[in-house]
Amino acid sequence: MPITTVEEFIAAKVAPELRPVVARLRVLMPKLAPQAAELYTYGLPMWKVTNIIAWISPTKKDITLSFTMGKLFEDKYEQLKGTAKWARFVKLKPVADINQTQLRYYLKQAVAHDKR
Repeated sequence: MPITTVEEFIAAKVAPELRPVVARLRVLMPKLAPQAAELYTYGLPMWKVTNIIAWISPTKKDITLSFTMGKLFEDKYEQLKGTAKWARFVKLKPVADINQTQLRYYLKQAVAHDKR
C-alpha cells in the first residue's frame, strides 16, 4: 500500500530511535514557522508556505532537515551543509541536536526567501 501521509511515512521509513527527532520537529515547526503547512508530497514530509521551504529525509543514522533556498541563507551558526544548486541541510540525531534558536533563525530565512 502506498504511503500517503506524514504519519505513514514516519512509521514506514524512520528508524524507531529517530522518531523522537521527527516528533520534536513536527511540534516546533508550527511554533517557529506558523505560516508553513505540513504536507506529504514528493515522497517526503515537507513544509510549505507559497512554495516548499523545508523537508525532512531520514537516513539510517540521522534526520536530514533541508531548506529549499538554503544557499541564500546567512549561516552565522555554520551548521548548513550541502553543495546542491540551492538547497542546504542540517543533520539531526538526538533530540538534543535540535537547537530551537538556530532552527528559528534558519526557518525565518526560509520563509523570507519563499516570498521572493
